[in-house]
Amino acid sequence: MMSGHSRLRAAGLLAGAMLLTTTACGADSGATPEGKPQVLAAFYPLQWLSEQIAGPDAQVSVLTAPGVEPHDLELGAQQMAQLEDATLTVYIKGVQPAVDEAVDPERSFDAATAVATIPAGEHEHEHGEEGLAEEGHAEEGHDHEVAYDPHLWLDPARLATVATKLGERMAAADPAHAQGFKDRAATAASSLTTLDQEFSTGLTTCATRTMVTAHEAFGYLADRYKLKQVGITLDPETEPSPARIDEVAKLAKAEKVTTIFTEALVSPKVAEVLAAEVGAKTAVLDPLESKPSGDYLSAMRGNLKTLQSALGCTP
Repeated sequence: MMSGHSRLRAAGLLAGAMLLTTTACGADSGATPEGKPQVLAAFYPLQWLSEQIAGPDAQVSVLTAPGVEPHDLELGAQQMAQLEDATLTVYIKGVQPAVDEAVDPERSFDAATAVATIPAGEHEHEHGEEGLAEEGHAEEGHDHEVAYDPHLWLDPARLATVATKLGERMAAADPAHAQGFKDRAATAASSLTTLDQEFSTGLTTCATRTMVTAHEAFGYLADRYKLKQVGITLDPETEPSPARIDEVAKLAKAEKVTTIFTEALVSPKVAEVLAAEVGAKTAVLDPLESKPSGDYLSAMRGNLKTLQSALGCTP
């Protein structure tokens, strides 16, 4: 952790730029021996975005190992050391409470501050899913500890905005390479805008617009592309009650849902039980909370194909 004197010194050097308590070099300033800023991403989507923007001018590492559910992350000595050493920690408040408590606000970038967020569960209420919230579904406990839905990376348009803002923040950390950060951020934003257009076109005409998911991770995707998300649970840690499963089953039958979506890091048992009751199949829809076999763009395109098949979308 830098001293108050070091932070004042860094603020003077950046002269009005967004404050990062680091200079561009020095082992105690969060830089590598080569003088590169160290960027620490909280979990995979932010790692991917940080790497696109950092290029050769910063070193990116990730706090959550592949295959680990981000919500389950516990900070040990190694993770605390990473947070201490990082020039900049990139996170989303509400995904990992342990990280929220440990980050230094002056050396961190909360992606949720860069975009307009939606309240948790807003999309289901917006589309008039009567009875679910009233009977207590919205009251179920969950560990996000924020009023909004934090899964914003599943909307490519919002993530494009985050890319631009993150590029500016990295540029403030290392003014000597500012243009490179900003240029790469623009390239990442352009790729995400293209992906957004693919989703918009691919999900225009569908037989149903209701997607039943293992947990409510896809609110931003639903909001962006005018779908209706029905989550079996609010988060992967919550065990749904029999009453909740019955509610979702009735809605799925009424809306002729043919697919119940599961996730790679969450047990499919509840979804399989529900699918059997509804007479539907299951398919994996990746919330991208952990590194996929490809990268963010390819995994999202895989999600698009899965949605098109499940929802009966025509080209």
